[in-house]
Amino acid sequence: MALANSGETEMSVKGEVHFIGTVVKAGEQEAEVHVFPEFCAGLKEITGFSHVIILYWMHTRDNEKERQTLLVFPKKHEVKVETGVFACRSPSRPNPVGLCVVELMKIEKCVLTVKGLDASEASPIVDIKPYLPRADCVPDARVPEWTKHGPAT
Repeated sequence: MALANSGETEMSVKGEVHFIGTVVKAGEQEAEVHVFPEFCAGLKEITGFSHVIILYWMHTRDNEKERQTLLVFPKKHEVKVETGVFACRSPSRPNPVGLCVVELMKIEKCVLTVKGLDASEASPIVDIKPYLPRADCVPDARVPEWTKHGPAT
């Protein structure tokens, strides 16, 4: 979106998100994502994928203080390095959108049972996308040394 000649400031540009479901049962070993009935048709053929990408709203961090946080010390890493929120996976950020690649264990009607979801219960679902290894995996990706320490995020 071009703002240079529009007269709008970056902070006045707004978008709209329609949540498509919610996390009803949380847990990294097994979680349930309930898709609202009006979006259920969008799940057609998703069973052909072993993994999906879940985009969710980190509703417990949706407040003015967390949205204004731009510098953090990532907690899940052994090395204490101050980084910008766009250089880490901190839940404190201007737009509290979470992203998680999960294993799709089963689907029954509008309920996805997944493994590896790091969202909490009642987290609204923003979107679901198929995981495509040819597009989503970057074998030679470069990362800072500090990200190689600690648990997976």
